[in-house]
Amino acid sequence: MILCFDIGGSRIKAATSEGGRLSPLGDTPTPTDDFSAFTSAIARFADRQQPAAIAISIAGVVDPDTQRLRVANIPCADGRRLGPDLESLLNLPVLILNDADCFAMAEATQGAGQGHRTVFGIILGTGVGGGLVIEGRPVSGPGGFAGEWGHGPVARTQVEGVTLPAFACGCGLTGCLDAVCSARGIERLHLALHGAAVTSEALLRGWQSGDPQARKTVEIWRALLAPPLAMILNTVGASIVPVGGGLSNVPALIAHLDEAVRAMILRRSDGPLVVPALCRIEPGLIGAAAAAEVAFG
Repeated sequence: MILCFDIGGSRIKAATSEGGRLSPLGDTPTPTDDFSAFTSAIARFADRQQPAAIAISIAGVVDPDTQRLRVANIPCADGRRLGPDLESLLNLPVLILNDADCFAMAEATQGAGQGHRTVFGIILGTGVGGGLVIEGRPVSGPGGFAGEWGHGPVARTQVEGVTLPAFACGCGLTGCLDAVCSARGIERLHLALHGAAVTSEALLRGWQSGDPQARKTVEIWRALLAPPLAMILNTVGASIVPVGGGLSNVPALIAHLDEAVRAMILRRSDGPLVVPALCRIEPGLIGAAAAAEVAFG
């Protein structure tokens, strides 16, 4: 039995997993400023369950070489070797993965990626992120940054005859997809194009009802996003791209993106490639448990 956690800046959610079947255990507030209280919150669940291993999904990045965690919304754990610290405290093997990697693992094992050798799960929500799973194993890469396709100065500023600003990104770079193609990004794009501040939800409702300004924004959004995604798929050979995050709640938008991406990749496919994710409930817990089963046998 694996004890798995999905840890965010406000709540720690816990569940047990046996043979891929989750049993929720509830949640508890995340102690963000006290590392002892943070580890104790995890330990309390472990003491009650007596698991064989611990698996954690967290909104941060673990360097696979140093085991140090970078996590902005839990300051007490930032820079810590959280895995080794918990292993010493609990006397159990501990696996910690980025939440996007866990999302990709959930899709590869129980979602839209079942039966595919290479799955590139992407997030189109508050940010643009992703995780790569090859032969059933998550790929973390140097520094733990594999799959982070939302960062890098690749967004074009000349699209379909329109000149766009080079939007600054929170990572410190300029021209990242995260800054212009996320949910906040498409709002920023619409404001730059039309001078109107609208939510992504309202924008996409307008797009679906035929509003010309919304239609223009979505076409430019797709023209910015599809080419980098197609290049990544040519590079890693993924045969399915499950999409999570808030923008994936509009299936027509994902189908629209899929149409453009399939026209740009080298491998032709008549069937959908970029699809809405199927694991809509607790993908962090599902993916963490699946990764632990691979890692610990």
